[in-house]
Amino acid sequence: MTEREVIFRNGQIFDGNRLMQDHAIVFRDGCSGDIVPEAEVARNKDSFDLNGDILSPGYVDLQVNGGDGIMFNDDPSVETIRRIASAHRSLGVASLLPTLITDGPSKTRAAIGATIAAVRAQVPGVAGLHLEGPHLSVARKGAHDANLIRPMEAADLDELIAAADALPCLKVTVAPEGVSEQQVRAMSDAGILVSLGHSDADFAACQKYAAAGARCVTHLFNAMSQLGNREPGLVGAALANGTLSAGLIADGVHVHPAAMRAAWAAKSGPGQIFLVSDAMAVAGSDQTEFTLEGRRITRTDGRLTLADGTLAGADLDLTTAIGVLVNQVGVPLQDALTAATSYPAQMIGLASPAALEYSSMIRISADFDHCEWLPELG
Repeated sequence: MTEREVIFRNGQIFDGNRLMQDHAIVFRDGCSGDIVPEAEVARNKDSFDLNGDILSPGYVDLQVNGGDGIMFNDDPSVETIRRIASAHRSLGVASLLPTLITDGPSKTRAAIGATIAAVRAQVPGVAGLHLEGPHLSVARKGAHDANLIRPMEAADLDELIAAADALPCLKVTVAPEGVSEQQVRAMSDAGILVSLGHSDADFAACQKYAAAGARCVTHLFNAMSQLGNREPGLVGAALANGTLSAGLIADGVHVHPAAMRAAWAAKSGPGQIFLVSDAMAVAGSDQTEFTLEGRRITRTDGRLTLADGTLAGADLDLTTAIGVLVNQVGVPLQDALTAATSYPAQMIGLASPAALEYSSMIRISADFDHCEWLPELG
């Protein structure tokens, strides 16, 4: 039987680490692709003209609060996770962490149980769970309900450690004000990805919590102590400490492009800045408003806000975020793509794409207006 080859040419090919110009990618029988110099590819083969567009592995998003008109907090169930994951797949996301915003103990337990069940049911795209709270700082609560924020207790820690044992990845956002260093160490030892966020802690405290096992910072610059001349805060710790990586909402609303540019230049490695959408219910829909625990959130001009104007998540997809990084911040395209794919994948233990499977690739428009999965092969 003759092997069918499908070729994509006249574009840019990103393999998860390198962006290649003047190359084509050849898929054989819809399986893994080989990247070759375009001049070596026969033009009489089945081929697609990319017209300057970009081929890339699908995105990895570690902060997804909702989509398809619903929030995970509304109904933490397998069906809700399935709908949210499907909505984000339409936006190019291959893997995500459904994210529960600060809620009560019963809702947290429901979210853990639903995600475990979704993983066992192999719901496409579900890579684990992100619990953003409730062990945060009221002073930096953002859109979180202050009445639900509380310190971590022994029972909470036990529940999280048990959940980590049943999930491929559990990410937990905490503030030093709400947890002890010993609790962070215990979570880290159990394989939990501990992320610092929604905190007013000073630089020294954040460094101590990083030493205890925190490896990440949630939505850099937002809902945290800022970088000052005498007190660098959590922002300063995130940039100076090479063991910390940081999620970034690159919509030009949550963080000014100039601040993003400074952070990108200042970040110490090996930790990296990676992209998150912090997407809410409106993702993948034309919905103009929704509610979060009874509070109305409106969608206007790329912003999601509570009645008092507080930002409440983001009206953002990762294609748009890449465009902001490239066009407004000046980040090289290869680095921006890595920030939406390989870096977040590495944070949660997903392997970088060793083989470029046809079904895992997306086509990103050169103007970052949209993306789409590769067409079905007939």
